Amino acid sequence: MRTTEIVLPGVGEPESLEVRVRDLPAPGPGQALVRIEASGVTFAEQQMRRGKYYDMPAFPFVPGYDLVGTVEALGSPVPGLAPGQRVAALTKTGGWAEYALLDAADLVPVPDGVDAAEAETMVTNGATAWRMLHRTARVRPGDTVVVHGANGGVGSVLVQLARAHGVQVIGTASARNQEAVRAMGAVPVDYRGDVPARVRELAPGGVAAVFDHVGGKGIEDSWRMLAPGGTLVSYGSAATRDQPGNGALPVLKLVARLMLWNALPNGRSAHFFNLWAGRARRPDAYRAELREDLTRVFALLRDGTVTARIDRVYPLTQAAEALRYAESGAVVGKVVLAPGAPAVG
Repeated sequence: MRTTEIVLPGVGEPESLEVRVRDLPAPGPGQALVRIEASGVTFAEQQMRRGKYYDMPAFPFVPGYDLVGTVEALGSPVPGLAPGQRVAALTKTGGWAEYALLDAADLVPVPDGVDAAEAETMVTNGATAWRMLHRTARVRPGDTVVVHGANGGVGSVLVQLARAHGVQVIGTASARNQEAVRAMGAVPVDYRGDVPARVRELAPGGVAAVFDHVGGKGIEDSWRMLAPGGTLVSYGSAATRDQPGNGALPVLKLVARLMLWNALPNGRSAHFFNLWAGRARRPDAYRAELREDLTRVFALLRDGTVTARIDRVYPLTQAAEALRYAESGAVVGKVVLAPGAPAVG
């Protein structure tokens, strides 16, 4: 089996990505050969091309944090999986390709009738949003929460999942994206204004949770927005993406600050969410929880409770253009790579 894949050769601009064709071996015991139908362009790739993603592999490597595809062959029988079945997987790397060899235990079935690109928008984003909402913050119907970047990939899924759970949402976004945030059932707030003051107007007693992917100095505002007993969930440091130096340092500083806040006797809590936490220590439990969470999210997608927000779909060979667009700040929802998609532009 020959596959076309996109290679990130080292630190560089999106245009440094290379197209490579190579042979793939047949799947071994416990492996599955998956024909990839869609893979996402995430913030992780933006950090990786800068050499700033924590725990990234050595260059060169194939990016691609997640994927949806069809099982072509199995190296050994796997209960619940069969050739021809559509599946999803979190990969961290390797998704920007036509085919991939994956551990069969990492595959999550995608329900019949769900489009591959739409399902792809829910793999990283859906798993992240569901877990932060229900496993970390444990929000309840009637709560009010703040979602920063409510028009983005994770943010838009967070808003929809929260609204489906009966939670009121205040969503920050640029002025041009506020109508889209309002259409999802959230109250939009311009992130360039005085967000804390506006949140105090809408929720004078504070909010039950804040979901913050920005980090930087603004994390202090997120902490102050919380009501007594509220939860801050930090899941990124977009504000420091272009800062020179060690990419891990801003995240380590952020985590240290969250730990310090947790030591304060005010009833509030702060967490840094890592989608991969627990995988190395308890892989079977991690896989079971991921399967459970994604299955729930896919069910909500299938019945229309949650809608996939796809901004653009690029063919695999236009990965550089897709990454450049993903970093433009104009994206509403998710940018997707699909090997069979028509050229963009």
